[in-house]
Amino acid sequence: MRLPRFLTPTTVASAHCDLPCGVYDPAQARIEAESVKAICEKYQANTDPEFRTRALIIKEQRAELVKHHLWVLWTDYFKAPHFEKYPQLHVLFNEATKLAGAGGAKGSADPAVADQLLAKIEEISKIFWETKQA
Repeated sequence: MRLPRFLTPTTVASAHCDLPCGVYDPAQARIEAESVKAICEKYQANTDPEFRTRALIIKEQRAELVKHHLWVLWTDYFKAPHFEKYPQLHVLFNEATKLAGAGGAKGSADPAVADQLLAKIEEISKIFWETKQA
């Protein structure tokens, strides 16, 4: 049985990524990293043990979200041509995820570590937006 002509698609759309690129944005990682930094600052300014315990738990959760958002960009958005044009991307992502992990912001309450993480995310963000312009 043939499909009626009006059911046959007339336009075909395609995208270079798994979903339209609008779903990817390094801002998600940056927002969580800013939360990590704010929590570190609050932690340093408060001596109440219960507050500090809660702050550390929340900071670790936010740091884990930073890693998640970075991994999504690294594995889903950036493709081989991006890595060819920006060969430093793998190192940037590796350094950023390590700064979000146990050896970085997740394992430290030092706002300076969170600043380092934010700087790496900013480097990734600049490259991301350059690729979106192309």
